[in-house]
Amino acid sequence: MKIRYVLHTLLLVTIGSAPMLLAQNPNCTIIVPASPLTATGLATPYQLTATNPGNGPCDEANSSSSAFVQAAIFDPASGQISIYNPLVIDAGSTPAVAPVPPVLPANAVVALWFGFNGDDLTLQGTTSRTLRAAACMNGLPNNVFGQFAYCNAVAFFHAARYAIRAGQLKVPALGTAADNLPCPSVRDFYVVDQDQSDNLPVSYLTSTSGQMAQNTTANQQALPGATTLGNPSDNGLLDKFLDPAMGCAPWKVPDLADPGQFAAGLPLNEIQAEQYQARPIARIPMGDPMALNPDGTTNLAKVNAYRRGVDQRQAQYAGQADTARYCRNLLRTAPRRIMNNEGALLASPTPVPSAANSLYTFLAQRFVGTYDLLQCNSLTQIPDPVSVTLDSNGVAVDATITWPLQWKYQQTLNRTQSQDATVDPTGPVD
Repeated sequence: MKIRYVLHTLLLVTIGSAPMLLAQNPNCTIIVPASPLTATGLATPYQLTATNPGNGPCDEANSSSSAFVQAAIFDPASGQISIYNPLVIDAGSTPAVAPVPPVLPANAVVALWFGFNGDDLTLQGTTSRTLRAAACMNGLPNNVFGQFAYCNAVAFFHAARYAIRAGQLKVPALGTAADNLPCPSVRDFYVVDQDQSDNLPVSYLTSTSGQMAQNTTANQQALPGATTLGNPSDNGLLDKFLDPAMGCAPWKVPDLADPGQFAAGLPLNEIQAEQYQARPIARIPMGDPMALNPDGTTNLAKVNAYRRGVDQRQAQYAGQADTARYCRNLLRTAPRRIMNNEGALLASPTPVPSAANSLYTFLAQRFVGTYDLLQCNSLTQIPDPVSVTLDSNGVAVDATITWPLQWKYQQTLNRTQSQDATVDPTGPVD
C-alpha cells in the first residue's frame, strides 16, 4: 500500500562540533532464525539490522524502518488454518516479553510472509542453509522485491487449495457491502494501489523502554504505556479500515500467540480473493515497483516470483500483466466506488493521519499517487479524474472526483473493456 521512495525520518547526529542530519536507513536486513517453520523457530525473535551500516541505523521501533513477519499454519488433518505473528527486534537486543511458543499440529504446513516500512528488506539466514531449507523468496538474485518476501508460501497455498477442492477447508464468502456491491477483496481495484498484495495486517507493542513484544492481550496488560507499531498495507487497509466502513468483516482464524483471539492475515485475504473476486481481477502488473529491476525496467520473471508468493496465476507473457490494462481497470472501478461511498468514508478514520484526514481523502490521495507512479496518464492517455487538496502540512483534507469522465475518455474505456476481460483469465491457479 505504501508509496515508496518517500522521505524518511531524519536523525540528528553530531560529528565533532557540527550537527549533521542523516536519513533513517530505508534499507534493512532481517535475520531469519534457524528452522523458521518450526514452533521453536517461530518463537525465536527475528533480528533487524542495517544492510549497509554506513547509511545509518535500522531501528525496529522507528516506524520508518520497522519490519514485520506473519506465519500461517495449515493443519492437514482438520483442513484448518491458524495465524502466528513472530516478533522482530533490533539485532543484539532482547524483547520486552519473550514470544509465546505456538503449539503446531502434526505435519503442519507453515509459511511466512514479510512486510517492511522502509524501501528494501533483505532476508539473511542464521546459517547458510536457513533460507533455502525454508523455501524463502526475497526476489531474484541481487534484485529484491522491496517491502515483501515469503517462505514456503507455494507449498502452503497448494495444501490450502487441495483442502478447498476436497471440501475440507471452507472459505467464507466476501459478503455484500453497505453499497449493495460485493465486499472488497485484496484483488479488487477499489482496494489495490501501485504495489498490491504487499505488507501485513500485523502490529507489535513497543514498551516505554523501547523494547518490542507481540501484540497480545497478555502483553498489553503486562506493558502499561506500550504503544502499537503497525505495517501500512493493502491487507491492513482492507481488514482494519475498508471492511468496517463498508459493513463487511475480514476472514479471521485462531491466533496461536493470543489464546482465544482471532487474527486476519495476508494468506487468508489472498485465498478468499482467489475464490471469490469477480472480474476485473487485480494481479501484480509489470509496472509494480516491487517487481521492477533496480534500474526501473520490467521483469516478467520477477512478476511471477512475486505472484507465486500470494497465490496468483503466472503470467505467460508480459501482456497478461499489462500495466496499461491495470490502469484502465483502476479507472473503471476505484473513482466511482470511492465517490459513491463518500459519506461512509468521510465518517471513517484515516489509516495514516499524516497523509489524510479521513478514509475518503486517504483513498483519494492514494489513487492520485498510484496513477502517477504507474504512469497511468501516459499509458492510457486519460487524465487522472481524482484531485486532492492539501493543507499546509501536506495532509489531504479534501478530494474532487470528476465522474463520469469526459465522453471521449469513457468511450476509450468502453472500447477496451471486452479485450481487457479476455486477457484476464479465470479458473484455478493450478
